Amino acid sequence: MSDLGSEELEEEAENDLGEYEGERNEAGERHGHGKARLPNGDTYEGQYANGKRNGQGQYRLKNGARYIGEYYDNKKHGKGTFIYPDGSKYEGEWVEDQRHGNGVYYYVNGDTYTGEWFNHSRHGQGTYVFALTGSKYVGTWVNGQQEGAAELIHLNHRYQGKFVNKNPVGPGKYVFDIGCEQHGEYVHADKGEEEEEEEVLIPTVPKWKATKITALTLWAPEEPPPAAESAIVATGEIPLPEELESSVGEAILETPADAADAPTDAAEPSEITPPPKELEEEEDQGDQAAAGAEEEKEEEAKEAEPPQ
Repeated sequence: MSDLGSEELEEEAENDLGEYEGERNEAGERHGHGKARLPNGDTYEGQYANGKRNGQGQYRLKNGARYIGEYYDNKKHGKGTFIYPDGSKYEGEWVEDQRHGNGVYYYVNGDTYTGEWFNHSRHGQGTYVFALTGSKYVGTWVNGQQEGAAELIHLNHRYQGKFVNKNPVGPGKYVFDIGCEQHGEYVHADKGEEEEEEEVLIPTVPKWKATKITALTLWAPEEPPPAAESAIVATGEIPLPEELESSVGEAILETPADAADAPTDAAEPSEITPPPKELEEEEDQGDQAAAGAEEEKEEEAKEAEPPQ
């Protein structure tokens, strides 16, 4: 860790009071807000209580490191940010000068760790992001090492399994973004007697042994519902079949506009339709012929009468 040595200087200086400018209590102890310059070159500005740093404050070390956060009884305690000489930074919880609780560490190479801490080490559940590759380890940590159930996520696949001392061990599986999985386990390679003697000096790296590959799960778009179902969903009405729909449309077109107002039991229409023109002419011709016949009869009857 890049912070080793930075906080030791602070611990050495806490028993050397140095120069102080600020508030004091009745006993003459530093109490309230004040500024202090220690003989080793470190400076502190913030809250004091009964002669010790308590509350919010900022401590600057002569090597360039600095802490901004909460203090209790001269120790970093609560929430605070420590910026180390190399530019790395920790933001999170502290307990008696130790990174303890939840926090984020920003490493100088761009990597980050976000998760739980215990006694200054990564411990518990946490996520480590590798800036160079974009990969990340999400899982359990023990005393600063990757250990326990975890998931190692890469750009197009991921490994799910168990880790011991930063290395995957035992059964696990690779899950690929294309839709398949490769199941297997990490095993140690068999060694001879000569290699076993060197095992203490050269740590072994387990090798992956695949046992099963699942089939590809291809993505397929969902089929849209039929048009009739879409109409029912959209309008809440059940559409008629095309045959009935066309016949109903024709009936509507042929029906007079005032048909709905007419009584259902009407025997005859309200108006008589006039006869065609041809019938009228035939009737007139018949009437004229009858009148001519009567005139002829009258003339014949006059002629038959005897003269007077």
